[in-house]
Amino acid sequence: MTDFQTRRVMMVDTQVRPSDVTKFPIIDAMLSIPREVYVPRDKREAAYMGENVVIREGRVVLEPRTLAKLLDALDIHPGELVLDIGCGLGYSAAVIARLADAVVAVEDDPAMAAEAEQTLAHESVDNAAVIVGPLAEGAAKHGPYDVITIQGGVEEIPASLLAQLKDGGRIGAVFMEGALGVARVGYKSDGKMSWRFAFNAAAPVLSGFAAVRAFTL
Repeated sequence: MTDFQTRRVMMVDTQVRPSDVTKFPIIDAMLSIPREVYVPRDKREAAYMGENVVIREGRVVLEPRTLAKLLDALDIHPGELVLDIGCGLGYSAAVIARLADAVVAVEDDPAMAAEAEQTLAHESVDNAAVIVGPLAEGAAKHGPYDVITIQGGVEEIPASLLAQLKDGGRIGAVFMEGALGVARVGYKSDGKMSWRFAFNAAAPVLSGFAAVRAFTL
């Protein structure tokens, strides 16, 4: 095995499995997908560490534990269509593509979107498409979606994004309150959302997902 392959196995054995992630498709995807090619070249040595990897100011590749536990809680099945918000350089889309029928990934940084698209193509991930646009707007014309994932922190989720979720669908995100956060999974039933706590986590709040502060004198 190459050095990165060894690190990949260590990542799963020390960060993913001990975090009660037991679904084989998630473990297999994270063992198979070269995380190092989906981070900036100068961050590749840090690709398998148990922390968020910064890809630009305010944007990260979620730490392996957080992504794995979020996907475990969402329980994505073959045949489902997933909207991946804030895909960065494409790692989350590549992992989700191994679990779902197809992935629509949204990225607001054109340069990162182009790199993600190029890397996904190079890695033969042919069931994920990258779309450039505001993260909070999602990609309504390709929906509705069985699952929505948000690859960063949120304070609030716009109703227009929740509207892109199918009835019976799920959405997962890390809700931040200051420096602390919790991952929650939302379930849509009869047009209404109900939310369940999943685990503790933290990530920078994505553009378009900050709470609107009331103006005070």
